[in-house]
Amino acid sequence: MPAKIITEPARQIPLYGEYEVAVLGGGPAGIAAAVAAARAGRRTLLIERYGFLGGMGTAAGVTNFCGLHANVHGEMHRVVQGIASDLLARIDRLDGLNAPHLILGKIFAQAYDTAAYKIAADDLLTSHKVDILFHALGAGVVMQDETRINVLMVETKAGRQAVRAGIFIDCSGDGDLAAWAGAPFEVGDDAGSMLYPSMMFRLNGIDPEKAGDAWRTIPALMEKAEAAGTHRFPRKTAIVRPQRSAIEWRVNFTQLAREDGTAVSGIDPDQMTRGEIEGRRQALQAFEFLRTVPGFEKSYIVDLPPQLGIRETRRVIGGYMLSGEDVLGCASFDDSIGVNGWPMEQHVAGDVTFTFPPIPESRGFNELPYRMLVPEGIDNLLMAGRCASMTHEGQSAARVSGACFAMGEAAGAAAALALSGNTIPRDIAVEKLQQGLKQQGAFIGRDQSVPEGL
Repeated sequence: MPAKIITEPARQIPLYGEYEVAVLGGGPAGIAAAVAAARAGRRTLLIERYGFLGGMGTAAGVTNFCGLHANVHGEMHRVVQGIASDLLARIDRLDGLNAPHLILGKIFAQAYDTAAYKIAADDLLTSHKVDILFHALGAGVVMQDETRINVLMVETKAGRQAVRAGIFIDCSGDGDLAAWAGAPFEVGDDAGSMLYPSMMFRLNGIDPEKAGDAWRTIPALMEKAEAAGTHRFPRKTAIVRPQRSAIEWRVNFTQLAREDGTAVSGIDPDQMTRGEIEGRRQALQAFEFLRTVPGFEKSYIVDLPPQLGIRETRRVIGGYMLSGEDVLGCASFDDSIGVNGWPMEQHVAGDVTFTFPPIPESRGFNELPYRMLVPEGIDNLLMAGRCASMTHEGQSAARVSGACFAMGEAAGAAAALALSGNTIPRDIAVEKLQQGLKQQGAFIGRDQSVPEGL
């Protein structure tokens, strides 16, 4: 039933500032985009809805970098460098970074402390003289014409304000800015079904010696509990692993669905509200089960994050849509600006499935084309992160932090290049962008060998 309509009186909006580059969203893509643009000498503003950076990695309690590494012919290699390396080094200096650990016997991930991530990200951006506007929620755009954004509207405690920029970069995760500007987008698969969200949480008070490699035994204990009728779980695959301190473990155990069984939508406020409440209920149920696991008897929930972990909403349509076939076929592109080493990770009803390229036969990573950062129809907009131009299957892989860092750094560098050439991002010389990324140690392509070590 249509909602009643309220007509808002016309009003004049104060201009917060004028920038060369404005980035919406402070996750891995937004961090890298803002730093890359500012490093190139462009006056840059990063706008973030929370009071801290990190995106889903902090706001949703993910606490794990995925996609920084690839399984290259059976050997683990770090394939995402550049600004990501700078950030990780700062986290490590705060003693907040784990050594990489093996997932499914096939790929590395790397855990971190969320407090260290927040502090390190602040330090990274301020050291590059990026202006930051926290507690600002993107609220819409005013277009200069059909193909060009004039200003981005934000809502703050000071009221509605406007940000004008030469080039905007949408790193919102949900493609908010692109959608407001009229760029085409898709949501979910052919039936509109999205990857399911999760409510992550962390436990403290674990006995490391008793717990041991509990992640290996927990799946069998879950099956036993379900067979006995003592517990029911929303999905089969549970991820429970230690943090930097072995007395603290992260838990990825939940799955949020609507009454009809489809995924809760991260762009529907009513669904998000119910999902947050249900997510905390599922987290409590998971905790009650985990207290029966050896080593977890005296554990307690030390953190429930500020929001539900969203994996997929809008995917903006650009010059090329990265596909699942590209991921599994380790595709190469002439306009490559980075790589993704993570497999297809599909959060389907009741389970999580991982699909890898052939191992050890393949090089284990696909390239990311610049065209997936350039939306159709809008001249002064780029997008990076999980809202970039990908199919549902392609996004299940390249939505993770490693690929987001790569896309963000390329988008920020591309924005600076377009401004220096007085052109639009779609028309920049990609060869020049690739050269600049290589000089910063960020780009791995067919003509560039994979770095040694981790």
